[in-house]
Amino acid sequence: MSSGRIGAVAAAVLGLTGVAVAGLALARPAGRFGTASGRLGVVAALAAGLTGVALDALVVATADGGLGTGNGLGGAFVALLLGLIAVVLAGLALVRSRRTG
Repeated sequence: MSSGRIGAVAAAVLGLTGVAVAGLALARPAGRFGTASGRLGVVAALAAGLTGVALDALVVATADGGLGTGNGLGGAFVALLLGLIAVVLAGLALVRSRRTG
């Protein structure tokens, strides 16, 4: 496995974690991740999504070939999509927690 593939897999795991935590924060705004407004889950999802997007940008910037060359570029694009979804869902959860809190 190349370093690009490892970076893409790590970013995808971060993005998927962010999507899951943001989904839980949207489904249960005051539960599981804290008391009161549940902002801990929102912040965790936002941090995971943004970290995944930053890692994806690094993988894409350092890729020296195209898709299918084994440098992790395809996985980075998938992970980028997951990270962006996590950021959007976390933003919706943050707006919801501010409105209800």
